[in-house]
Amino acid sequence: MTTNNKKLTISFEFFPTKTEEGAKKLAQTAIELSQCQPDFFSVTYGAGGSTRERTFDTVMGVRNSTDIPTAPHLSCVGDSKARLKELLELYQRQGINRIVALRGDLPSGMGRSNGELQYANELVEFIRAETGDHFHLEVAAYPEAHPQAQNFEADLVHFKRKVDAGASSAITQYFFNADSYFYFVDRARSLGIDLPIIPGIMPITNYTRLARFSDACGAEIPRWIRKQLEAYGDDIDSIKQFGEEVVTRMCERLIEQGVPGLHFYALNQAEPSKAICHNLKML
Repeated sequence: MTTNNKKLTISFEFFPTKTEEGAKKLAQTAIELSQCQPDFFSVTYGAGGSTRERTFDTVMGVRNSTDIPTAPHLSCVGDSKARLKELLELYQRQGINRIVALRGDLPSGMGRSNGELQYANELVEFIRAETGDHFHLEVAAYPEAHPQAQNFEADLVHFKRKVDAGASSAITQYFFNADSYFYFVDRARSLGIDLPIIPGIMPITNYTRLARFSDACGAEIPRWIRKQLEAYGDDIDSIKQFGEEVVTRMCERLIEQGVPGLHFYALNQAEPSKAICHNLKML
């Protein structure tokens, strides 16, 4: 699919599985989503490196089951430079050439990072110093500001530091108000930031879980969406149908305005993201 004569990139994000059965289910999910012809999959990295080995195993399992390039997330919180260097060398040997570079969440009870690197821009600088241009580096962007940011302006400054450190492109936190994305991009461009900023898309399938996620990460659920989801109560089918329609319409608007791509937070499920892709005629 194209927009403004440029290819619209598509990607899906998974989290590491804990069991062999979970790995098999995720492999099947990846196979189903590969029908959308994604440019890559990505796999998250737990707080303080808590899923380090499982992230690697999941990356390799997903890539081997689909032949779709698969990018590990890598965070610097709680990790030494030596350990990070080992991981980078391992990924290079495995032919992986894309990484999602993040500060990462602090493990529960940890007041601040005990790693040698404190912020995502430092991690990007470190990866570039160790590996040059081998990796396409994705960084995070927050259209509604990072929940720990002092304010929106300060968050933009932090974002620019990541870009200046050597980021290749950015993936945003999910949102349900397209105007927040457009405003963020406009402000970023005014600061001279010209790299692709890809909107993160969260399918709506479970209101309780979505509300919990959104409160934690600072993503706003517009009142009209929240009230409609609350009205459905335990009617899962209505929640899914409404969520699919709302997110599809937002994606249509984003595409019409020329976004460089869409990054789906798939939560290890195929159908919700696949349904939206079908509505967008990506299948």
